[in-house]
Amino acid sequence: MDENTTHKILVIDDEAVIREGLRQALTMEGYQVTAAQNGKVGMEKLQKESFSVVISDLKMPIMGGIEVLKTISVLQPNVPVIIITGFATVDSAVDAMKNGAFEYLTKPFLPDQIIEKVQAAIKKRVLNLESEVITESIPDETVAESFIGKSEAMQKVFQRILQVAPTNSSVLITGESGTGKELVARAIHNNSPRKDEPFVAIDCNSLPENLLESELFGHVKGSFTGATQSKPGLFSVASGGSLFLDEIANLSMATQAKLLRVLQQREVTPIGGTKATPIDIRLIAATNRSLDKLVEEGSFRDDLYFRLNIIPIGLPPLRDRAGDVPLLIGYFLKKFSEDIGREIKGLSADAHLALHDYPFPGNVRELENIIERAVVLTQGDMIQRDSLELPNSHDLTATNQEEMVAPINTEELKEAKRKLREQAVEPAEKAFVYAALERNNWNVTKAAEETGMLRPNFQALLKKLGISVKDHT
Repeated sequence: MDENTTHKILVIDDEAVIREGLRQALTMEGYQVTAAQNGKVGMEKLQKESFSVVISDLKMPIMGGIEVLKTISVLQPNVPVIIITGFATVDSAVDAMKNGAFEYLTKPFLPDQIIEKVQAAIKKRVLNLESEVITESIPDETVAESFIGKSEAMQKVFQRILQVAPTNSSVLITGESGTGKELVARAIHNNSPRKDEPFVAIDCNSLPENLLESELFGHVKGSFTGATQSKPGLFSVASGGSLFLDEIANLSMATQAKLLRVLQQREVTPIGGTKATPIDIRLIAATNRSLDKLVEEGSFRDDLYFRLNIIPIGLPPLRDRAGDVPLLIGYFLKKFSEDIGREIKGLSADAHLALHDYPFPGNVRELENIIERAVVLTQGDMIQRDSLELPNSHDLTATNQEEMVAPINTEELKEAKRKLREQAVEPAEKAFVYAALERNNWNVTKAAEETGMLRPNFQALLKKLGISVKDHT
């Protein structure tokens, strides 16, 4: 029994007689028992100390067992939860198990039954902790925000980085905005034989076509208006190292052709020049769009796509690696607390639950911004739900709940989530486009130029949002 004293059990039940009965039975077995009269109090205790097992009632007036399960999955995901209830139904049992319950027991039960379940839960937790893989595959100096995580999806990304880093093969990184594509590119470079040479990055969506070509390939003096002196391109600047082309889907067809020629011949000729210079670079490209579809539509060269897509690396959106969210929260909380010189102990259970349910359309970058804002604005030493100021949080959780038909399979659930994310982002996109057009007298070319977008991309956004310029000219 001495071995059991190392294990703490948290019992949550709104009935005092149940709490006391469980406390006595478990204490006699040598366990340390903490009791809480409802889910909210239980989660407050969980934030202050660690437990080996949680036993929670299913039906409670303040915070029920399902909400307890969801919160524990965020606060201490390795802690097994045993759900107990006096109102057992097939649906409630399925619901509990779907939300991660280790076991489901119906009241009344014998002391030996609960003790047996607790012993099994502790055994499972110990085995999980012993077999847990600690991510040490990438050296400390290359670990960054998007690499914090133990999810299977991120482990595959780590493995792919290590496989490709020692080679000179071109890499194409795909993923939504904010997933950390540049961080992956830097990790590949920093783990390669080129790590002591330059890592040069450029966003292909940030410059007009003529300036982008000049940045990439260089130019000679007098080759175009404003070229008062010769300038080497980034292919030359990155010589010996790695060149990262972000948002490569935004290249025009003409620039794609020039890029393909450079990659095939391994030499670059500056704009207005006649002499080609050999290059030695490792090319890494990234996009948040489907190049496959762009190739089908004829807006991206298939030969360039095949040249770029030698080693593909797909980054998962944050909503598909929810188990990593608590780790990222901890990292950002520590980072920003140190930056402003304040001691923030953590997030309240309500705040954690809000982040657990939030879809993060902006991915890791959005989570970083949310935590930074909360650290700066919070008044106490614990971040409360209100301090998160989640954008469109009410819309995202309550939009059309009465009209929405419940999904019946995982594919329909994914589609429902996608539509909700689009509904959340669309108001910001419309505000962005209308403001740019108003500032530029509804001139699309000028509006695109001012916002740093290529004109075709700006027009595509107009079409997507159903905004007609003709109505204002």
